Amino acid sequence: MIRLATIFSGIGSIEQTLLRLGIEHEIVFACDNGDVEINLLEGDDLLDYKRLTKLRSKKQLSLENDVKRLAQLSAKENSLAEGIRETVRNLANKNEKRKFVEELYKKHGKGHNFVKEAYLANYRVSESDFHLDVRFFDGRDYRQSGEIDLLVGGSPCQAFSAVGAKYGLDDTRGTLFYEFARIVQETQPRVFIYENVRGLLTHDDGHTWEVMKGVFHSLNYRIAEPQILNASDYGIPQSRRRVFVVGIRDDIRCADFQYPKPVELRYTMQDFLEDNCAYGHFTYSKKTGELIIERVPGKPDKKFTLTPAVQKYVLAGGTANYHTSQETDLPIARTLMKMMTQHHRAGVDNYITVKKSPLVLRQLSDREALRLMGYPDSFKIAVSSMQTLRQAGNSIVVDVMMAVVKEIFNTGVYGRI
Repeated sequence: MIRLATIFSGIGSIEQTLLRLGIEHEIVFACDNGDVEINLLEGDDLLDYKRLTKLRSKKQLSLENDVKRLAQLSAKENSLAEGIRETVRNLANKNEKRKFVEELYKKHGKGHNFVKEAYLANYRVSESDFHLDVRFFDGRDYRQSGEIDLLVGGSPCQAFSAVGAKYGLDDTRGTLFYEFARIVQETQPRVFIYENVRGLLTHDDGHTWEVMKGVFHSLNYRIAEPQILNASDYGIPQSRRRVFVVGIRDDIRCADFQYPKPVELRYTMQDFLEDNCAYGHFTYSKKTGELIIERVPGKPDKKFTLTPAVQKYVLAGGTANYHTSQETDLPIARTLMKMMTQHHRAGVDNYITVKKSPLVLRQLSDREALRLMGYPDSFKIAVSSMQTLRQAGNSIVVDVMMAVVKEIFNTGVYGRI
C-alpha cells in the first residue's frame, strides 16, 4: 500500500497514475486552492497591489517607484501570510487549522474552488484531508500518522529576491517553492516528485535551480539531476516539455533513480478526438495501464465549434510585428495551456476541422483535452467545460508520470509492494 500525499494537487495526475498502474494506495492528504484569489492586503495597499501586478503581467512595470512599491507590498503580504501561518500552527489540531483557513477564504477569497470539486468527485479522500492553502498547511499533523511513501507537487517558478550563501530553506521564504520544500521537511516522505516548466533550469541564468537543489540537499535527500521529459516521448501525442526532479531520502538504501527512456509514439492527436473515438471508448489495460483506443466514431458537442468571427481571428497570420502559424489538425498537439479557452491564434492553440468547404473549425473538447493529458474516459467531468479545459492545461501528463513512477519502483525504494 502506497501512502500518497500531494500539494498543488490539481486534478490528480499521480492519482491517475497509480490507478492506471493498478498500484494499491491511500491518499493521505491533498492541497490546492483552485486559483481562488485571496487578498491579505486591504484598502489602498490592495488597490495598488492589483494595479501594479496587472502592469507586471503585461510587462509594463517600468517606473522605478512602481517597482519599489510592488516589492514593498509583496513583502508586506508575505509578512501577513507568515503571521497567519504561525497562528494556524498554534491551533490544537488539523481540523481546527483547516476550519480556520476555510473561514479565511470565506472572508478574503474571491472565486470558487473548482479544482477541489473535480478532485473530490474522482478520488477517495476525506474532505477533512483536502486543504485549501499550502502556505497555511501544517505538514507536521501527518508526520505521526504513518510514513508518507510519495509526495508529489509543483509550484510556480519564482525568482528568489534575496539568496543567502548557504542556500538553505530560509533563503527561499516568500516563494511557493519554499512551501513545497517545507512540506518535504515536515512530512519526510520516502520519495518526492517535483514538476515544473522547462524554463526552471535556465531561469535567472541557472541560479534558481542551484538554489532549489541546495535546499533539497539540505533536507537530506539525494537528488537525481532534473530532466526535461516530453509527453510525445511517452505515448501521448502532445508536445509538452516539463522538468521533473526526483528525490529519495538519504537514509533509504536503494539503487539510484534513472529517468525513463523514450518510447515510440503510436498515436496521433486524431486518434484522441471524439470524432474517431466516442466517449467511453478511451480506456486503459487493467494489466499494464496502457491506453486502449477503440475506433468508434463519435461526435463532440457543437458548443466547441468556433463562430465565424472567432475562426477569422484564430486563422489570422498575425500583425506587422507578430507572425504565427495558421496550421491546424496537427498530428502532435501543441502544448495544452490553462488559457486555451481564450482562443489564441492557430499557431498557439489546437484547432480541428469540422467541415472543409466552407471551412469550419472547432477547439478541443473538454474530454479531448483530458485525453491528451492521459486521463481515460472514466475520469468524471464534474465542473463546467471551461473549468475542465483550464484544469487539463494545468495538469501533469499521466503517461509521463507513469514512466517516472515505474523507474522509482525499479530502484527498490519501496521493497516489495
